[in-house]
Amino acid sequence: MLAAALGVAVAAPATFAAWPERPIKLVVPYTPGGSTDQFGRALAEGMTRGLKQPVVVENRPGANTMVGTQSVARAQPDGYTVLMGTSASMVLNPLLYKKTGYDPKDFKVILIGIEVPLVVVTNNQVQASNLKDFAAYAKAAGGKLNYSSVGLGNPLQLATEMLKSELGIDMTHVPYNGSAPALSALLANDVQLMVDVVSTSLPHIKAGKLKALAVTGRSRLEVLPNVPTVAESGHPNFHAATWFGLAVPAQTPPEAVAKLQAAASHVLTEAAFRNTFSALGLLVQAPRTQAEIDRYVAADRESWGKVIRDNRISLD
Repeated sequence: MLAAALGVAVAAPATFAAWPERPIKLVVPYTPGGSTDQFGRALAEGMTRGLKQPVVVENRPGANTMVGTQSVARAQPDGYTVLMGTSASMVLNPLLYKKTGYDPKDFKVILIGIEVPLVVVTNNQVQASNLKDFAAYAKAAGGKLNYSSVGLGNPLQLATEMLKSELGIDMTHVPYNGSAPALSALLANDVQLMVDVVSTSLPHIKAGKLKALAVTGRSRLEVLPNVPTVAESGHPNFHAATWFGLAVPAQTPPEAVAKLQAAASHVLTEAAFRNTFSALGLLVQAPRTQAEIDRYVAADRESWGKVIRDNRISLD
């Protein structure tokens, strides 16, 4: 009995030391082809080299990331199923929806890979070329201005509400079904402001059809070097960005977490990876320690939670 017990005690660590012994599945809760999917596939390719086992992407879109996220929450916590976690799945959905089918405590976020900064844009009919001038323009309009977004509770709408509070202005929200019609409304001056992902607004900005007033991240963007941050524009504590990263079931063994984290973090430092996503206006993050990741997610939850509570936003 003692020998058998000792045999198990000795064999278990040796077996786990060989992890991973088979392919790893990376669940991407988005459709193929978008920037989130591109990120997931590039990360999986790099991790495959580091872990010496295939990291296979499985797209499981649906219900604003909840379908894929639920599937990982129910998976065996053995390190072989990983989620491409985002601010939507890990932070916003649990704050916005009455039922998500999972709890944030079901997961451990182990990587913040990319931040998706947003840009504040207006049209050429608006007499403002910076954020300070726009705030004065909006106040003079007495609440008669509109802003567009891609839907209630979307990060673009929440970031605009955050900005409204910061600037002390009042505007009416007009939701659209996608960035294209929301931007068309802005170009037509049906609305006067939009907070948008950089990639969709950039062609209009470069063509001189839209004016970029500010970016919402902590630093300026390589693709818009002359556009200041909101923080630089007189609001030093302002920060609004969505993010992509990795999460695993909370009970995943620490040894597997450490290897996954190390492999993924190394990919973030590779020049080809960084150049690919920087060219899309996405900010590849420097690797963070687990404590730094935990603080980042907690701060993100607090800032988005405040705007959701203040505006009493709840989704079914």
